[in-house]
Amino acid sequence: MATSKVLAGAQVVLPTGTLTNGRVIVEGTRISGSAPADAETVDLTGHWLVPGFVDIHNHGGGGASFTSGTVEDVLKGIHTHRLHGTTTIVASTVTGEMDFLAQRAGLLSELAEQGDLAGIHFEGPFISPCRKGAHSESLLRHPDPADVRKLLDAARGHAKMVTLATELPGGIDSVRLLAEHGVIAAIGHTDATYEQTVEAIDAGATVATHLFNAMPGLGHRVPGPIAALLEDERITVELINDGTHLHPASFELAFHHAGAARVALITDAMDAAGFGDGRYMLGPLEVEVKDSVARLVEGGSIAGSTLTQDRAFKRSVTVDGLSVEDTVRAISANPAKLLGQYDKVGSLEPGKDADLVVLDAAFDVKGVLRKGEWVVDPF
Repeated sequence: MATSKVLAGAQVVLPTGTLTNGRVIVEGTRISGSAPADAETVDLTGHWLVPGFVDIHNHGGGGASFTSGTVEDVLKGIHTHRLHGTTTIVASTVTGEMDFLAQRAGLLSELAEQGDLAGIHFEGPFISPCRKGAHSESLLRHPDPADVRKLLDAARGHAKMVTLATELPGGIDSVRLLAEHGVIAAIGHTDATYEQTVEAIDAGATVATHLFNAMPGLGHRVPGPIAALLEDERITVELINDGTHLHPASFELAFHHAGAARVALITDAMDAAGFGDGRYMLGPLEVEVKDSVARLVEGGSIAGSTLTQDRAFKRSVTVDGLSVEDTVRAISANPAKLLGQYDKVGSLEPGKDADLVVLDAAFDVKGVLRKGEWVVDPF
């Protein structure tokens, strides 16, 4: 059972700013406003204390796939990312046959009902063949609202996001359907024009799936989707900050233009995250991971990432020069708000789940607490 703890002496990042020599009180599974007399004191002097990371776009890790693995495989992948500070995770699928995706939704929904997952993200099959990335072109289809509804029904209320090429036939109607059901409509793997993207946002789309990747580039006469997604305050932009998917200048451009309140750092991780180089399957496609970069064996397209959120956090602060507070917003608070779970996770406030990460002065993970239990014990 979880015990009462007083985590003391760290630089504690709160929604209102950073508290030097602060403390966080944990009572059972939650953060508390006061400590019982018998609470254990954990000295975290010289460390940072930040909320647990929230990843809304993740396909697996630890050698396990959320798209095709067994329940045990999915749990292994979840645990791998918890070791790296991700205490809230949405399982992302890749393009497959509709019946197969419905079956996967059923399995993943069970884990969401158990509290292991925060929900499901369907990335494909409703995407553009022109921008398919690591998705099987033969399995792609137009975003017919009836097909979208089939996946929502299979997810039993746990569908959190669907990525769509909204310019395809049925795309705008599907955006409206998703918005009506409280599911995030994400624009991605798209060949849309600027004007088509604006139309999708007006219809209810609220997220840009891994901005810059799998969409037309930003042009000075033909601005395309990137300009529309960056300029609209209704859109949260996903960014993969692994040093491979984005040039540092592109990362800085997006973060500066959207602002800290509109960025969600994601991993887009596949099986190799936290596991190593080698050959893997991403849906029906074979992937080779070399020097921690995942690419399709045929064609060489980037196939997800091997990123973990602790690396994204450290890079954002030490390479890109973001403040710790802005990084916390992008990796914890903003995605929690998107999921409608900010009342539970995403910040260190009394009443919320005791999900937090202990970082040393170099921003490496030294401890991970999830619902009051150490996943990684700092000592």
